[in-house]
Amino acid sequence: MTTTGTPGTFAHLWQDAVARHGRRPFLVFRGEDGRVDTWTYDEFDRVVRDTMALLIAHGVVEGDAVHLCLRNCPGFIALWLACAELGAWMVPVDPASSSRDIETQLARVSPKVGFHAAARADTYRAGAEGSRVRVLALEETAVDVRAGGRLRAGDGRTVDEDPVAPEARLAVMFTSGTTSQPKGVVLTQANYRYVAEAMAAAAGLEADDRWLVTLPLFHANAQFYCFASAIAVGASVALTAAFSASRWVEQATELGASHASLFAAPVRMILARTPEGTTCRLRHTWFAQNLGPEHHRRFGELTGVLPRQLYGMTETTAIVTADRSEPPAPDLIGEPIAGRAVRLVDPATGEEAGSGTPGVITLAGERGVDLFREYLDDPAVTERSFTTDEQGVTWFRTGDLAVDTGGGALRFVGRVDDVIKVAGENVSLTEVEAILAQAPGIFEVAVLARDDEVRDHVPVAYVVPHDPADPPALDDLAAWAAERLAPSARPREWHHIESLPRTSVGKVRRFKIGTDAVG
Repeated sequence: MTTTGTPGTFAHLWQDAVARHGRRPFLVFRGEDGRVDTWTYDEFDRVVRDTMALLIAHGVVEGDAVHLCLRNCPGFIALWLACAELGAWMVPVDPASSSRDIETQLARVSPKVGFHAAARADTYRAGAEGSRVRVLALEETAVDVRAGGRLRAGDGRTVDEDPVAPEARLAVMFTSGTTSQPKGVVLTQANYRYVAEAMAAAAGLEADDRWLVTLPLFHANAQFYCFASAIAVGASVALTAAFSASRWVEQATELGASHASLFAAPVRMILARTPEGTTCRLRHTWFAQNLGPEHHRRFGELTGVLPRQLYGMTETTAIVTADRSEPPAPDLIGEPIAGRAVRLVDPATGEEAGSGTPGVITLAGERGVDLFREYLDDPAVTERSFTTDEQGVTWFRTGDLAVDTGGGALRFVGRVDDVIKVAGENVSLTEVEAILAQAPGIFEVAVLARDDEVRDHVPVAYVVPHDPADPPALDDLAAWAAERLAPSARPREWHHIESLPRTSVGKVRRFKIGTDAVG
């Protein structure tokens, strides 16, 4: 008899999904070789049971950590669900992590077992050298979960233990680290249960729907918004081994997707690289981070549905707000979803920001349920992130800015550090980027701040051209921007750059820009 989850846990949610939807499709996986494999809930639960036996055989018990340095593959899902059932916790990390990154991660979480790709064994083993972690290699294909595969190689041992509790740790996810050392976000069984049900409701998800997941599984978006919500209602997920901008629309059709979730950067890549005449028909699409109006319209034409912007982060588990306007707007993150209480707080005074004034998005909730529990081994940062008001309500300060446009609908402005003062005017670098990305000849763009003796700060644009052999003239770009941006928001300098340094989900790592710019 294996450990079971109590009501209110993610483990119980999975068990309930198997019991209610066992014969329905759960996972459709498209490998890099083009092969497509499908598992029902019943079939994949057998994979999860065997994966649990393998973990047990390697000494994993309730409360142990399992390190996952894996690309998108069925094995990742099997290990995630096996950890949930056992009461263990996973640490999913970027599969492109360097050996130094891996060494640091292992030192911070002390896992019992670490899984990596056979193709990247040298890097992982170099990082694990000197640690006590048991290291296991996977192929990152369907082979891992087929009969005789690595995750089906347990000796059949099971355990008798108390049910997993809602407050039990299920994951530690490291933040993207765009401006600083990644923080370890501690998430519980109850967190995953809450996000599954909240996101299914927010997307209007039904059992016949299917998510297309091309973003990396180690990130919250794919786990929270797609896989967890699918499990909540018995829907299915089409998972690709890697993201392909040129084939994304084709794959949506091939894999029968009805729903998708993306960031703005991949959306722009899809628009730039999809062959002419290729379209698909989706029922619902989320996107995060601002899109310009032209890109918003074109993506709607490409997919058959205008995308809706949302706002959330790993620490908030489920999203905080979503645009529900008709038609969806290109520049609104919308109103708080059901059950969410939000304040916009002036970053300088701590008082509530007035309408039209940027304020820090601050969210009420319960730690370990609808808010993350804590930052890993960092009580000081955890304490600074939470406050409790006179009524005993806990509030989490996100560090992101939004503006109330009237009537409760919010517009995303950016991180606190992404808003600069130009001669006394607030300028959102994120909003400027969304506008400039629509300019002729631009593939993508980042805007940074430069100190200025007269204006305090000024924007500076770094442009990646569509055609490196024929980049747009910088004077022409400046003229284009002058017609569309307020004087304070217009870049004072323009540079060509070969590419933008990004995290795995497309967030620009601003602190790495500027050293190799030309022009």
